[in-house]
Amino acid sequence: MITLSVNGKPVSVDVPKETPLVYVLRNDLSLSGPRLGCAKGECGACTVHVDGRALRSCSIPLESVAGKKVVTLEGLGTPEKPHPLQKAFIEEQALQCGYCTNGMIMQAAELLSNKPKPSEEEIRAALAANLCRCGSQNRVLKAVKRAATEGV
Repeated sequence: MITLSVNGKPVSVDVPKETPLVYVLRNDLSLSGPRLGCAKGECGACTVHVDGRALRSCSIPLESVAGKKVVTLEGLGTPEKPHPLQKAFIEEQALQCGYCTNGMIMQAAELLSNKPKPSEEEIRAALAANLCRCGSQNRVLKAVKRAATEGV
C-alpha cells in the first residue's frame, strides 16, 4: 500500500510500486486530466505537479511519490472557480483537440509560480518540450500571457 496526497486529499493505493503514476491517477483515481501520450516522458501530456514541480507522470514510478503532494489539472481549480490559467485557456480558445492542454497548463502553472511576469521567450522556452500537433500554440501563448497579466 502506497500513500500520497492527490489534489489535497490523502490517497492510498494497492498497486505494484513500479506502476507509472499516470496509470494510478487515471485508472485507480479516475482523474482524466493527465493524458498518456508517448509513455516515455517526451510529449508532456501527462504532466502533473509533484511537490510543486511539473513532472511527467508516465515516467514516475508510484513508489517515488510516496508521501508527496501530487496536483493534477483537476486540483488547480474547479468548474465554479477555475485557476487563472484554466480560465485564460478557455477565453483564448487555446485548445483544439485538447490532448496537450493538460501538459501545457501544468507546465505554465509551474512557470508562473516561479516567474509571475514571464517574457514571451520565457513562455516559449518553458513550453518547448510540450508537444502540440493541432496548431494551437499561438493561442496557448496568448492564454499564458493573459493569465500572467491577470495574476495567478
